[in-house]
Amino acid sequence: MPSVKKLPAHVAIVMDGNGRWAQKRHLPRLAGHKRGVDALKTTIQACVDRAIPILTVFAFSSENWSRPASEVSGLIELLYAALRSELGSLGQRGIRLRFLGSRQELEPGLCTVLHDAEHATQANQGMLLNVCFNYGGRWDIVDAAARLAAAGTPITEASMNAALSLAPCPDPDLLIRTGDEHRLSNFLLWQCAYSELYFSPVLWPDFDAAALDEALKDYASRERRFGRTSPLAASALA
Repeated sequence: MPSVKKLPAHVAIVMDGNGRWAQKRHLPRLAGHKRGVDALKTTIQACVDRAIPILTVFAFSSENWSRPASEVSGLIELLYAALRSELGSLGQRGIRLRFLGSRQELEPGLCTVLHDAEHATQANQGMLLNVCFNYGGRWDIVDAAARLAAAGTPITEASMNAALSLAPCPDPDLLIRTGDEHRLSNFLLWQCAYSELYFSPVLWPDFDAAALDEALKDYASRERRFGRTSPLAASALA
């Protein structure tokens, strides 16, 4: 396990590869999504074990509604089932749950379920789990800017940071994308401006604690400069 001193405080994950995992096994795509839920449970526990304070996952994008209706309905049912089966366990481990994304287009019953799950865990003091559902990075930026403008609030970097859906969380230190795809796919576009990016070849259903440790090990080897000159380079020039 990587040194605790070099662990990220906030890990974000694009959970990609469920469909390809199922296709390789000649299974329906929903079977891959079901195994993806198991991978998420494993990863949540791995982050708890490694004392990572914040985990943010991309569960369902605003573009995913264009997928076949049967797949979308299956994904929604998986969300319901996961909350029914796992909410108690999250509470026992002190995990606080938040859902980020637009709720305007969601059915009232689903909005109620999401709200109730957040309310049930809001007093927990352990790891914060942000689940991005019906989320898009461009939507997040436009929505925040529109609300600031409507309120007559000057749009600055600070005011945008406070208005975005991830607030008041700090930006992710490490963004992991599984499935060997090398793009952000409209995920946390503002917040990941200076995140360290790690692209794993592992398909999401196969992602486990060992795969997480590979990402954490890579993160620990990097020097984060945030646009500044490396201290090592500066000392060499002195």
